[in-house]
Amino acid sequence: MSEQRECIVVTGASRGIGAAIALALAQQGRHVACFSRSGALPACPGVPAEVSARWIGAKADVTDPAALAAAMRKLADEGWRIKGLVNNAGVHLDGPSAEISLEHWQEVMDTNATSVVSACQAAYPHLVATGGGMIVNIGSFFDKLGVKRNLAYCASKAAVGAITRCLAVEWAGKGIRVMDVAPGYIVTDLNADAMAAGGPLRAYLDKRIPGREPGTAADVGALVASLFTPAGGFLTGETIYIDGGQGIAH
Repeated sequence: MSEQRECIVVTGASRGIGAAIALALAQQGRHVACFSRSGALPACPGVPAEVSARWIGAKADVTDPAALAAAMRKLADEGWRIKGLVNNAGVHLDGPSAEISLEHWQEVMDTNATSVVSACQAAYPHLVATGGGMIVNIGSFFDKLGVKRNLAYCASKAAVGAITRCLAVEWAGKGIRVMDVAPGYIVTDLNADAMAAGGPLRAYLDKRIPGREPGTAADVGALVASLFTPAGGFLTGETIYIDGGQGIAH
């Protein structure tokens, strides 16, 4: 590329919430480097060609720090200026707390928390070189709840909030803002059957969510994209819960 253009890196961008985030950012007119293990572009049917043309496919396993750093260096070598990062990739494993293995614990922590640190470290020199930018980490409202069979997952998402606060304070002088977006129950292509009306999970959510409806991946995508506009210019270090009020409902 002869001229440098700006892009935002989104991890886990091929499906679900990550794809919705990549779509919302592209709809803003931004170029999005879509990181995933497969390197596939977001699975978003019916997207206009002028929007999907803003996606850049990239293969990177978030649990491999060297792969993350290499993928970001490749973007820079191709003339892209990295101005933002969305750490969306994650895994959800559950099991009885008295019985989960250390391997279970490590897989969840590595994918959901350690990878956030690795990606932020990989992006840091690029963000500094471009005069700063925004990092958005995708947490969960489970970070403040005691959830049976979710010891590792809840701990990993609480760590995301702590990582966000620490980096926001430490990197503010470099013009880097860091936010944590923490969804509640969100319907995606991965869980649509379980979330369908009439099922036991949906019946539970109808009682627990004040508005009686779970959120959508597009809801999360729109919120994340808004943080990359002037509206998010003085926000940093905070956790924004997007859970329809479920986490505060008594």
